[in-house]
Amino acid sequence: MASIIESAWTYLISNFSDFQLTCLGGFVLHESVFFLSGLPFILFERAGWFGKYKIQKKNNSPEAQEKCITRLLMYHLCVNLPILLGSYPVFKFMGTRSSLPLPSWKVISTQIIFYFILEDFVFYWGHRILHTKWLYKHVHSVHHEYATPFGLTSEYAHPAEILFLGFATIIGPAITGPHLITLYLWVSLRVLETVEAHSGYHFPWSPSNFLPLYGGADFHDYHHRLLYTKSGNYSSTFVYMDWIFGTDKGYRKLKSLKENERFEAVGKEM
Repeated sequence: MASIIESAWTYLISNFSDFQLTCLGGFVLHESVFFLSGLPFILFERAGWFGKYKIQKKNNSPEAQEKCITRLLMYHLCVNLPILLGSYPVFKFMGTRSSLPLPSWKVISTQIIFYFILEDFVFYWGHRILHTKWLYKHVHSVHHEYATPFGLTSEYAHPAEILFLGFATIIGPAITGPHLITLYLWVSLRVLETVEAHSGYHFPWSPSNFLPLYGGADFHDYHHRLLYTKSGNYSSTFVYMDWIFGTDKGYRKLKSLKENERFEAVGKEM
């Protein structure tokens, strides 16, 4: 497996420049992972598939879904891509490289775990700031136009928010100066995580059922369906920051009530 990956990477660095791989390659990778993982949730909602796993019974209209896709394409092409192209000197300053040898899986996994932990910490505080009155009204309210989120709404946001919270994603790599393949993997996993958190579905195979500290769709869906002043659940990936600072009390209370109702219903059936 390692030799296959190394051969494929050798082909890439032999046929494309470092700039092309870092900026254009990064953009193509992001768009591919984002839309391929996010579009199925629109299909699920329109077709009514997996209805019993849908967190909210309300569906978005086709017009609302199409508006989201149109805006995303505009933001990605007119905001994200130019920023990525202009950030190449920053990536080089960070120490990002594409040359061989490739880093070991131990190095890659250690760095990515560090990125997730740091990103979650920075995102939590940035997200809380965006829920202050002025910033919510003028910036973050764009993201909350969708009280019933679906996968692609994860990146539906004001351009200022894209820049503001994008800092949380890049700060880890800025500290460690990773190999480009590590950066590719980090971006892919971060996109998959945020799409899942906004999916609107809680499946038996959802990561939150297996990873104790992982928030997931049920945790973040609560954040979207409440008023901005009372929502809580500000973390991006994990749940411990909200637990430590008490910003998940409403969610925990609601979850406890639902559990009690479920137990009472089972007792009546018996």
